[in-house]
Amino acid sequence: MIVLDNNKEKRVISPNYSFYFNKTTGFFIRYDTEEGKEVEFSPVGGEILDLEITDICEGINGKVCPFCYKANLPTNKQNMSFETFKIIFDKITKNKILTQIAFGADSHGTSNPDIWKIMEYTREHGVIPNITVAQIDEDTADKLVKYCGAVAVSVYDDKDVAYNSVKMLTDREMKQVNIHRLIEKNSYVKTIELLNDIKNDKRLQKLNAIVFLSLKQKGRGVHFERIDDIQFMALVKQALEMKINFGFDSCSAPKFVKAIKMLNCYDKFIDMTEPCESSLFSMYINVKGEFYPCSFTEGTNGWEQGIDVVHCNDFLKDVWYNQKVVDFRKKLLCNKDCNGCRQCPVYNV
Repeated sequence: MIVLDNNKEKRVISPNYSFYFNKTTGFFIRYDTEEGKEVEFSPVGGEILDLEITDICEGINGKVCPFCYKANLPTNKQNMSFETFKIIFDKITKNKILTQIAFGADSHGTSNPDIWKIMEYTREHGVIPNITVAQIDEDTADKLVKYCGAVAVSVYDDKDVAYNSVKMLTDREMKQVNIHRLIEKNSYVKTIELLNDIKNDKRLQKLNAIVFLSLKQKGRGVHFERIDDIQFMALVKQALEMKINFGFDSCSAPKFVKAIKMLNCYDKFIDMTEPCESSLFSMYINVKGEFYPCSFTEGTNGWEQGIDVVHCNDFLKDVWYNQKVVDFRKKLLCNKDCNGCRQCPVYNV
């Protein structure tokens, strides 16, 4: 395997697994050197890490999100230290495969006092930091633009808070600023309104895209209802008709595939679609330094306990090829719908 890495791009070249990643634009393509053959999983570790660095969340204007699957609160007390982060980072990046870290922080982005040291270390070692926030100030916006490749801003009840946060970032010439919107029965109409705002609100005129997130009935989200396939298709249809850039979490991929079939644009968009990649190409580590296939599997059947990364000797051997991870990976690869789309083995999304 050959890894070519500089400030602008990363390339991995091997017989059955290769990729190209542009560190400025976020463009990524994965391929097998044998034409037409799909790469089922990365044999050399995760490409993307979802890393929880705090379980504290101050909410938006002091109000926590009612459907947070993590059920985080302002009264929580756990932060990942810079020293612990370095131990985890150095073990995972030993073979230089990791491209990005999506930092799981609080709505303001600043509950962990070491966050800027963590992001700086990440950048210095050739990995791109990304983060999701909701309510930021000017100083935080400056630092996010300095360190991050992309920032997502969550939009919930007080949309002005989110729209102002978007504007702070785009005013600083950040290109990859997205809006995250969790869609469920109660928020569906407001999601339609959000699409109209993207077209009409000047604060959003430099927005890169809206990203639709599927509800996971976990934590405070257990009492909320999922939208159905027809409603999801209507969102896709409206975004396409309005020429709004949009994306979705990998949990939503099966819904999206059904939508583009109903809208007769399957061939145009199918190559841009990747279903669940947990344990295949991505991974999650919580604030305690424990590995799970994704953040939603934490505490579920078979994953009541994660795998200790901080004290492991060899990340690939002890974690990536741990029998629990191998078993989850096999189950995910075998769990496909009639469209050939990988289905979550844990949640009905």
